[in-house]
Amino acid sequence: METTTSWTREKPTRSPFAMPSGLPGRLAGRIMLWTNRQQDLLDLLDVQAGEQVLEVGYGPGGLIRLLQQTPARRISGVDPSPQMRNLAAQPHRAEIATGRIDLQLGTADRTGFGDAEFDCVVSVNNVAIWPNLQAGLSELHRVTRAGGRVLIAWHGGTRPSRIARSLALPEDKATHLERELRSFFSGVTRHELTTLTVWAAVR
Repeated sequence: METTTSWTREKPTRSPFAMPSGLPGRLAGRIMLWTNRQQDLLDLLDVQAGEQVLEVGYGPGGLIRLLQQTPARRISGVDPSPQMRNLAAQPHRAEIATGRIDLQLGTADRTGFGDAEFDCVVSVNNVAIWPNLQAGLSELHRVTRAGGRVLIAWHGGTRPSRIARSLALPEDKATHLERELRSFFSGVTRHELTTLTVWAAVR
């Protein structure tokens, strides 16, 4: 199991949720699908007809399944785990073949996509495990078109589960995240959904 070091932690972590692989990774993926309820996030995203959407860290593909039901023209994603790409792709073979859904290997700071390619970029429950927050936000800024939307969500909200409460960002880390967001984007707002704390911004 690989170790990762994030901007929120001084010590490396070997959590299968950070870099899913092998049997622990498969189990982590299933748990993420069961526990991450993201419909209210989809409402906040408000994807419009013809838009191109990027999810950073799609994991097992829970939000990809919801985005597939929107009028988005193209739904793309990057995740560092080949195992998660395989799991997320399974329900979408036909739309992957047509190009409407495009799931790639990549990271927040190296998505592999072009400048100003997306109308909306979203990251759910992975910002706190990015190795470099500034590098990740810089990349999100680069791939979002002028006037496009960026949403970053992390465990929290108004009715978090016991696990989500234990994972919520300390207020100093949340403040740091918001300050860094404001250095790249405008119109930064914070929203408390049912199980997620969300920062929304405009490119």
